[in-house]
Amino acid sequence: MDTELRPKRRGIYLIVISRITRSIAAGMINIAFPYYILVDLHQSAGTIGLIYVAATLATAVLSFLAGIMTDVWGKRGTLIITSVLLPVSSLLVFYSSSLWMVFLAAMIGGYSATGSLAGGGIGGAVQPIQNTVLVDLTPSEKRTKYFSFFTFLSGVTAALGALLAKVFSIQEIFLIATVIAAVGVIALPFIAVTESKGKLRVLKTKATIGKFTLTGILNGFSQGLIVPFLVPFFLLIYNVPKSQMAEYAFISGVVGSVALLAAPALEKYFGFVKSMVWTRGIGTILFVAFPIIQFLPLAVFIYVFGPALRIMALPIQQAELTRRVDGDEMGRALGVNQVARLAASSAGTGLAGYLMDSALFEIPFFAYGAVMVANIYLYIRFFGKKHSTD
Repeated sequence: MDTELRPKRRGIYLIVISRITRSIAAGMINIAFPYYILVDLHQSAGTIGLIYVAATLATAVLSFLAGIMTDVWGKRGTLIITSVLLPVSSLLVFYSSSLWMVFLAAMIGGYSATGSLAGGGIGGAVQPIQNTVLVDLTPSEKRTKYFSFFTFLSGVTAALGALLAKVFSIQEIFLIATVIAAVGVIALPFIAVTESKGKLRVLKTKATIGKFTLTGILNGFSQGLIVPFLVPFFLLIYNVPKSQMAEYAFISGVVGSVALLAAPALEKYFGFVKSMVWTRGIGTILFVAFPIIQFLPLAVFIYVFGPALRIMALPIQQAELTRRVDGDEMGRALGVNQVARLAASSAGTGLAGYLMDSALFEIPFFAYGAVMVANIYLYIRFFGKKHSTD
């Protein structure tokens, strides 16, 4: 038995190495990129919104293709290819200050900022594939625990990366991020996974995938409305310097990561639906209040605890999806969910970028509240007790 389990343990350790290095790089980029666009290149909030839209749509396409590649070609090869994109993108930014090259780098690296640091806001195309590999390496009954721990690990190390961004110049950050992300790629060829290669078949669990996709669309649109603009908001409204913002991002990342460890307990005592309703409901109230306050200490409080509430139940949602979907459809299911979320997020980001460029800073946050109310309703409608079976 121990001989059978040893390759899976090794695979989990290697995924840990990949996540740590990738998340540190992502944390650094997450802080540096808005300052690079707004300060170094002297561009507007509308421009950074367009970049995020382009990156989000590119990540959606890459996620869809990677999902198909995972089910047909194999998990490990797809994971390696998608993981290489992040260091390539940061290297492009380091070597060129051309705005068009920045657009290309953001699209390759997935600089869509559609999630918190813990949620994988940078390089999102690799996330569904990482989760597919993790499903292969872990037992179903412990999946929420593993998703919780791995997302916690991503958040803590991304927060560390954000704090490191305080020490280096913008250009140095992109070079260091390239090296760190590249180190994580080296570990991936040694992961042993069960490959179920084959031809594409009609999805047997398409009804379940459809429900998660629809909630993902609303979740993505709400993310796009506010998450990419939280750091720029502090710069534009409060004129917070990069070093100070890095400290806020570090604290927010750590708090969000620690909150993820509560996911197994939340699932045990409240279940899937109630966990989603309570955490995201309270987080929604905080974000709606965010632009109204106009008081920096309270704004920082919301920036620290709002994202934590938003992602606290994420491992429960991820585990629930994997339990309801057939194993040979996992790559496509996670890829389709990612595509839906990111495509909707790009629409939200484009709208919010236009509104913020027009100095209508409050409207995206109010719209976020309305969309999240609809999202919470669908979780109750689709996955509540009366609607829990397909």
